[in-house]
This record gives sequence, structure tokens and C-alpha cells, in this order.
Amino acid sequence: MAERSWRPSDAILRRIKGFVRCVVEDVASNRSLSIPLDRYRNYCSDPSGSCICSSGLPCGKEIILLEKESHAYRLDVLLNVLLIVQRLLQENKHGSKRDIYYMKPSFFREQAVVDRAINDICILLKCSRHNLNVVPVGKGLVMGWLKFIEGGREIYCIRNPNTAYPIPVSVEDVEGIVSVARYILVVEKETGKIDVLFLRHLVDQLQLPVFCLVDSDPYGFDILTIYRFGSLQMAYDAKLMCVPDIRWLGVFPSEFEKYQVPDRCLLQLTPEDKKKAQAMMLRCYLRQEAPQWRFELEIMLQKGVKFEIEALSVSSLSFLSEEYIPAKIQHGEHV
Repeated sequence: MAERSWRPSDAILRRIKGFVRCVVEDVASNRSLSIPLDRYRNYCSDPSGSCICSSGLPCGKEIILLEKESHAYRLDVLLNVLLIVQRLLQENKHGSKRDIYYMKPSFFREQAVVDRAINDICILLKCSRHNLNVVPVGKGLVMGWLKFIEGGREIYCIRNPNTAYPIPVSVEDVEGIVSVARYILVVEKETGKIDVLFLRHLVDQLQLPVFCLVDSDPYGFDILTIYRFGSLQMAYDAKLMCVPDIRWLGVFPSEFEKYQVPDRCLLQLTPEDKKKAQAMMLRCYLRQEAPQWRFELEIMLQKGVKFEIEALSVSSLSFLSEEYIPAKIQHGEHV
């Protein structure tokens, strides 16, 4: 029988076995079990500019102790999730965080428990989430002048540029990317369903400028910052899970008067909206790297209103695609 060729997952499987072996040996020998975890952050509220958030370095450590009851459950969850991840890697299959939760919902109790365990595992094994064969929930779509191969299957978006195709589940299976496009446009309408990895892969392969269009509200702004700077939950992987050169194309809070957005399309910021926006104003990367973004967020708070992308299309359904987007790109009206 021919030997199976080496796969990148083999290195992760070895680390899993090594970690579990250490846990078993400590418990069997009645040694005090402690698991140190590096802690990361990609932003803080320090106004001095002297923080190390953008360095990618750990900002401290957390110790999981088996003696603590809450830590004992956390370790139990971690080992259970690790077992599922091991199976995914061994069988060369993929699953989402949601899939993992529903394998043992009564034990995991809530999705956030699984999410934290996956982040802990990535830090322990010094790898990215996709290295564990854990993938985002498939919600995103791709369309336009693009062609690529996914797992041996050819995806010809270019044949029907107005037809949307599901974003590939595994970036590792994507190859042969070809495009005649002049730029990449991200239109984000699904909070919490961000697929930065595929976008990053396209940008790296095609070397095209990338623009982002989001709703003019605190949640749209937060999505925008995740694309450029990464998420706090995955700060350990922020250097990979972000697109540093992404440009904000719109819609800007300062534009609702310029484009005469009707009053019926303007909504008052809720107390929750204001709280979220005020918290984002304090983020160090906005002060240091994106002051124009912070200025627009400040305008949103001053005006006290929010509106969606579609508000610009009230007078004409083709306004966004035929006027707003082309004109802003052509005249460099992006930040």
C-alpha cells in the first residue's frame, strides 16, 4: 500500500497529540495542571499612541488552572472541541463553529463557549482558525470578472458577471485565480458573517485596489474596521485576517445632505448605537492610522442619524452602480 503524502494538517495533528499527552501525564501524576495562554488585542483606548496593539505581540498571559471550577469546565470544553478538530483534520473535512456547537449543544450550552475554545486552541497551537479546518458560515457571495478553481471545480464568474456564486469554504482549495477587473468592491450587509480570508487571498493574488461599501451606522462602521484591522476576538491572527489597504468608499455619514437622502430614510441613533459609536471613537488605531474614518464617525454622532446604502437609490435604482460608485472611484473620493 502506498504511503499517504504529507499534508499541512499533519503538523497541527502532532501539536494536538503533544498537548493532550502533556495534559494526561500531568493529571495521571497528580501534578497541578496549568495551561498558559498568550493574550492579544488589536486595539485599546490609550490616547498616547505608545501602545503595542499593532505589533501582533502578546499583551499578557492567562493561566487556566484545573483546580478552579470555572476553569475545569473551560478545559473540558477545550478538549472536546480539540477532539472534534482532530477528527476534521484526520478525515480532511471542514466544519463551521456552528456545526461544532450542534454536535454537543447541551454540553457547550451556548455558541460563545465554542468560539472561545477555538480561539484558545489557535493560540495554544500557534495557528489560524482555517488551519483547524474550521470555516466561516457560508453566507458571502462573489460575482464579476473573475475565474478560479475550487477543489478541482472551475468557477467561471466571468461567463455570467451578473450572477453571484457562494464564496469558497476553504481558501486552501482555491487556485488558478484570473481576473480582468480593475478593482475589488466589497458590499457588506450581513453583520457577523465577514469572510476576510477569501478577500485577502484575492487581493494578494490579483494585486488590485479594494474598496468597501457599508451602511452609515455604527455596525456598518464596525464591519469596515474588521476588514482593515481585524477583529478583537481574533486579535492573535489580526495580521492575516485583515486587508490593510482596503479603502472606505462609502456611504459616509457626511453624505446624507450632499445626496439629499429623504427624511424617511434617516433613522435616529438609538442609545445602543451611540454607546457603540462612542466606544469605537476611543480605539487607538482610528487615532493613529485612520483619523478620517474617526472624523466621519464623529459626524455620525453629531448628526445623530444613520442610514443604509439603499437610501441613496431612492430616486433611481441604478444610481449606486451607474453614478455613485464609478464617480467616487474615478475622483478618488474614498478614505
